[in-house]
Amino acid sequence: MKKGALIFWLGILLLVVAGAGMAVFVRTGPGNLDGFAQCLKDKGAVFYGAFWCPHCQKQKAMFGSAAPLLPYVECSTPDGKGQLQVCKDKNVTNYPTWEFADESRLTGERALQELAEKTDCALPK
Repeated sequence: MKKGALIFWLGILLLVVAGAGMAVFVRTGPGNLDGFAQCLKDKGAVFYGAFWCPHCQKQKAMFGSAAPLLPYVECSTPDGKGQLQVCKDKNVTNYPTWEFADESRLTGERALQELAEKTDCALPK
């Protein structure tokens, strides 16, 4: 391969890798559910879950890019074989568990509308 062609293709490869990196690591603005996730937190809702729990992963996925803003508490030990003390103290026995400011709870995957109604947080239109 000629030196010029090699430089050209390396440049193209660099642009592709840089573009992919930007897409993964840079958010261009708030996600659609950022305000809703923040409102849940502000209203005292807490989402207890475990990294190995498929229902917890599905619940987080409902929030898309706003998932890191959720008032989430990890209950599992890193090896996945035990429960952290914070969750034992709260008597969390099912995942996911949502606890609200009035100390009521909902367990299992919950629709966003149900969480909105429980907390008086508005879902975006």
